[in-house]
Amino acid sequence: MAGNGEGGVLGRPAPPVPAYSPDILEPIERASGRGALPAQYLDGMHGQDVWHAYELSWLDASGRPSSRIGRLVIPSEAPRIPESKSFKLYLNSLNGERLGGEADFRERVVADLERLTGAPVRFSLYPVDSPDVAGVPLRGQCIDGLEAAAAPVEPASSLLEPGDALVSGESLHSHLFRSLCPVTGQPDWATVRVTYSGAAIAHASLLRYLLSFREHQAFHEQCVERIYCDIAAACAPQSLTVEAFFARRGGLDINPVRSSLRELPTPCRLIRQ
Repeated sequence: MAGNGEGGVLGRPAPPVPAYSPDILEPIERASGRGALPAQYLDGMHGQDVWHAYELSWLDASGRPSSRIGRLVIPSEAPRIPESKSFKLYLNSLNGERLGGEADFRERVVADLERLTGAPVRFSLYPVDSPDVAGVPLRGQCIDGLEAAAAPVEPASSLLEPGDALVSGESLHSHLFRSLCPVTGQPDWATVRVTYSGAAIAHASLLRYLLSFREHQAFHEQCVERIYCDIAAACAPQSLTVEAFFARRGGLDINPVRSSLRELPTPCRLIRQ
């Protein structure tokens, strides 16, 4: 989530942070983006936000720099999340810290983020060339080649068309998703995947619906929760999982997933990220 920008670092120049500064982290309340969503779908929703941080560095005990890629997992029930620009600046503030090694770095970040989010988080570190964080192609059916009527300028559940047939499980995705940051107005690009069972969703209607977000101003997590609730309302699937893989900005990519299932997809990152 990009942040609300009111009195914060988002949307204004920020000088380098020369020393460890946990106080630069800015919390964003999840509740602020959920007020307009129907509670009956939020109540049964599970999820997490998976962040990849590509610009991690600190000093070992001898003063030698270390560099890693980090994967942060924040549960969707966490009452707060970090504003992304403040998180980038916070990570940069650790560049000159002398720490004993990976464990010390991880413990420092986890402690600061759990204090901010009010929930347990997972933070894993990987070598910068690790295959565990290599980009992968997305499984499922891409719907980008379908003919779809011109999308309206705002998303609405009425754009989604359920079918009469039942499917035991289908995974559809589009690489054409774009939304706008509500503070800066800059575009956020993503691949969105919808996996569901139950009444079939008309593929062209799903594409048209996803394209209707192109001028919609909302944070990443809010977009995914809106998509989840709109599909649940319009199509009443037996199971539903919505994932978004947003392209990186400022050395971070954010990947929200919301699901009716407790078992969530294994975190991954796509080639475009």
